[in-house]
Order: sequence, then C-alpha cells, then structure tokens
Amino acid sequence: MRKLSVLFLVFLMGLIVYLPASAQSTPRLSSLEVDLWPEYDRPSVLVIYRITLPAGTSLPVDLSFRIPAGAGEPTAVAVRQATAEGGSSLFTIPHERLVSGEWGVITLTATAPELQLEYYDPGLVKSEGARQFEYRWPGDYAVDSLVVQVQQPVGASEMQLSPASGAGVPGNDGMTYFNKEVGALPAGQTFSLSIGYKKPGDELSASSLQVQPSAPVTSVTPGQNILSAVLPWVLGGVGVLLILGGGAWYWFSGRQKREDKPRRHRHAATKSEPVEDTGGYVYCHQCGKRAAPSDRFCRACGMKLRVE
Repeated sequence: MRKLSVLFLVFLMGLIVYLPASAQSTPRLSSLEVDLWPEYDRPSVLVIYRITLPAGTSLPVDLSFRIPAGAGEPTAVAVRQATAEGGSSLFTIPHERLVSGEWGVITLTATAPELQLEYYDPGLVKSEGARQFEYRWPGDYAVDSLVVQVQQPVGASEMQLSPASGAGVPGNDGMTYFNKEVGALPAGQTFSLSIGYKKPGDELSASSLQVQPSAPVTSVTPGQNILSAVLPWVLGGVGVLLILGGGAWYWFSGRQKREDKPRRHRHAATKSEPVEDTGGYVYCHQCGKRAAPSDRFCRACGMKLRVE
C-alpha cells in the first residue's frame, strides 16, 4: 500500500511538470494580420505577418511559421520593443530556415508579444494582362482573430477576392485596400484567399507613390524654428560677400586700366618705323589709318603724322 502511494505521488508530480511544458509548446496567437501587396516593389507579392501573442504569454517563446519554399529567406523577422524615447520600434531578431517539402519553416524566438515577418511570394501568375494569386495560411497555430488585407496595385482594375470581401477603401497612402475578416481559427485549420485583377503593364506600385510628410510642416515642426532664425544671417552673409567681391573687382579693374594706359603711351613713343607713302597717301604710324598728303595729323586718332 505504501509503495502504491509513493508511485501515485511520483505520477502526480510528473503530470504537474508535463502540463505547463505541454501548454507552453503549443502557443496560440491573439491576432494575426496578413498584408498582401501584389507588385508593390517587386514583380511578386509582398506578404507581411503582424503577429500579437496573448497577454500573459511566458516569454521568451519559440515559434515556427511555414512560408512557401520558393520565397527563400524572409526579408524581415523582427519584434516590437519599447525605445528610450518612450515609443516603440521594430528590432531584427535571429531566425533559422529549414525547407520541408513545399514549405520553408522559419523558426524564431519571440522576446516580446508583437512580431513582424515579411517575405516575397513568387506565386503571382501573369497571363495577357490578367493576374492571379492564391494565399494560404497553413494553420501553424490557433488564431483568435485573423484579418487579411489586400492592397490593389497601381493601374489594376476589376479586383476580385475569393472568398469575397467588402468594397475597397482608400488608405492614408492613397492606395486602395480590401479587408477580409476571417475570425478565429483553431490550430491545424488552413485558410486560402484567391486574388484576381487586370493590369496592362508591369509598373510597380512603389514607383508611383510620392513621399509625403508624416505630419503637416508648421512653425512648430522640429527644425523649422532653427531655419527661421538662421536664414536672415545666411542671407546677410551672402550680401556682404557680394559687396566685397564687387568692390574688389572694381578696384582691380581700375588699377589694371591705370597700368595699361602709360604702357600704351610708352609703346607709341618708341615707334620709329617710317610711314609708307603709296599713291600720294600716307598712313598713321599709330593707328594705321590712311591720311591725305596734305594732312599733318591723323583724322582718326589725332596723332601727328610722320611726313618725310
């Protein structure tokens, strides 16, 4: 009887240790938002997972997500953490990728309850101006709330989703978005969404988006007050430089003229070449103009002619 009691106690202790470990090995997701952006900045589909773990989740926790093997390495694996300024930002974390059949298994360690995973799905099919794409959630974890948001590419028309969603709504970036609220899904249950649209060219949406300020630029915008205070000094300095430069140019140009004038007179005084007399005419030895035989001074420059 005593042996049975001891064995029962050992069994209970093992069960107590096993149950928390088992619960921790199968976490669930409080929310999963899947953004699908076809032909955004690559001729494929940008897929963005925004993941939130339930409050009270024991961290850190290991998670694994399956993405298409053809997508290769994810372009971003990050967690959202608080910053010293009081806000929050995404920080890249390590991950491992293991290919298993049609899937690439991305394993990571979550150190915060909010995560983001991004990759490019090459499964977009193009045919004579028509596009077709199918997204599939493989059911890696139970999800309390699954929402899929599809961005309509620039230049696309006749956007169709299956299962159908509501009408497209404009976003803050000027793009049109279609939202599909799927709701709760248990672990292991898959979800598929087909996207179809028409698009005549291969223009990417990112190339058409204009950079916009995150907020209106006003007098209280950081940097504006500094610019307003410094600008008059900058303009005044430029004006002083222009005045000094003009004065220096005037002084040097006047000096050059004063130096050139006597040099020309000295050169004229040293002229000793005889004036050629041709056909009854003489030529000024200073400017070379022709003068009449009766002239004693050049009619062009006034220099006294050398008449033999």
